[in-house]
Amino acid sequence: MAKIKVYNNDTNRMETYYRGEAEAMPYVTNRTLTVREFRGSSNSPTLWTEKRAMTSWNSQRYIFGGPIPVGFAFKRPWEGGHGTFSQHYAGLAFDVGQTLNDATRNRLYENARSSGVWSYVEPKVLTPTWVHFDKRRRQSCLLNWWISTDSNWFERLVCFNCTR
Repeated sequence: MAKIKVYNNDTNRMETYYRGEAEAMPYVTNRTLTVREFRGSSNSPTLWTEKRAMTSWNSQRYIFGGPIPVGFAFKRPWEGGHGTFSQHYAGLAFDVGQTLNDATRNRLYENARSSGVWSYVEPKVLTPTWVHFDKRRRQSCLLNWWISTDSNWFERLVCFNCTR
């Protein structure tokens, strides 16, 4: 059972959910993103994200019109390949399409890039065998610093968002 902290951008509050690995992530429609897919290889007992990232996933999935295989979304820096400023650490990024053929993955990339749903879609030259998109925020450096250095970051995140 995973503990999932979701910052609700509409209410400016943190929400806590407990879900099994095969259950849908909070705010995801039609079980198109499970806790297991969001977690990937992370062994963190607590995962975190924002409601706007989950609703962006819903939009992308709807626009693409088919299943999107997810390698992972959440990853802590020491779990491989991502630094403390990574959008994966903030729970706002998705690495997807690793099992798609080239033509379908290219269609997914173009679809994500032109959809207007994501803040950033990584260039194909940097991710030739998957698609990376995220709902990054200008404050990500500060947000990630809080996550990595402050045990009360959930409460401070709410205050931070109140004042921006």
